[in-house]
Amino acid sequence: MATTGSQAELKVAIGNGVRRKPSREEIWRQVAKASFAVLSYVTPNGEPRSSGVVYTSGRGRLYVAVAPDSWKALHIPATGQVAVTVPVRRGGLMALLAPIPPATISFHARAVVHPAGHRHITSLLPELAKLVPAERLADCRIVEIFPEGHFLTYGIGTSLSSMRSPAAARARVPVS
Repeated sequence: MATTGSQAELKVAIGNGVRRKPSREEIWRQVAKASFAVLSYVTPNGEPRSSGVVYTSGRGRLYVAVAPDSWKALHIPATGQVAVTVPVRRGGLMALLAPIPPATISFHARAVVHPAGHRHITSLLPELAKLVPAERLADCRIVEIFPEGHFLTYGIGTSLSSMRSPAAARARVPVS
């Protein structure tokens, strides 16, 4: 099947079928439905670190509540750069019977660590209150994550069987 340049950007040929490239909006819907991600950063000494975080999203950003003395609160401000991977559950009941890995959405981002009382963050208190117990919310720091560049996806917008083929399961979608 011959495709033009723009068609090739939207579709990837796989076997007898064609997989469409996920849209930015579809990726954001998946990010908004999820609440767990792996947040990676580099310490001021250049050591890589990553940890699982619970987040909320809105306004094209992710928000994570962290303890004021956590490595994330102390080390992210050194570079302001992070990487994020959001696992997206796939397979439904079938995942209980067979080992089906999650799909993923990964991206680089700029991150800012705010004190909990920061005026920009107070409008997010209802969403953040779902992440952090009320007694901790007043003392925590909020990491505001601004995705940049491209979303790199695996298994978003493709069938479970197509996830066995990296060429068919991967996509690169501009953040903005």
